[in-house]
Amino acid sequence: MGERQASGDARRAREFESFVSGAAGRLLHAATLLTAENPDDNPYARRLLTLALAHTYAYWDLPRDDDPYDRARRHLATRFAREVWHRRGLPGRARPPLTGALAVLTPQERLVVVLTLYDGLADEQAAALLGLSEERVRVIGGRAVATLSRPPRRPAPAVHASGPAPS
Repeated sequence: MGERQASGDARRAREFESFVSGAAGRLLHAATLLTAENPDDNPYARRLLTLALAHTYAYWDLPRDDDPYDRARRHLATRFAREVWHRRGLPGRARPPLTGALAVLTPQERLVVVLTLYDGLADEQAAALLGLSEERVRVIGGRAVATLSRPPRRPAPAVHASGPAPS
């Protein structure tokens, strides 16, 4: 390996390290929201992040008009969607109960909420990424926000019969 190539590899590694130090926390948070895991115990989200960063590094030298954060986010979202689809109905793929902030939402609702509300993508960009119509993204997002706006259901209080009712 020549000196010029070694220098280029070192520069590439430094640029990528700088990108990761700035973007990994936000991407991990997005992955944790997608997986609806507890932020302190999120192995699935960490796996999604690792795969997204590896994919981004593999294509790091593409023309600079392609934003690396956008590439990592796209890979994270599509990987999540694909894995959710393939996991549906398969025996032996049990996951712990969802406990994260978006646990009450379906995976598709979580995708739309994370992309549009957390990451700030326009509905048309989210629709293109997810292969849905813009109207469908709006409907899914509206339903998700309505679900998140409702207070959680609590069990009815127990009624104890301890004698005659007060008069």
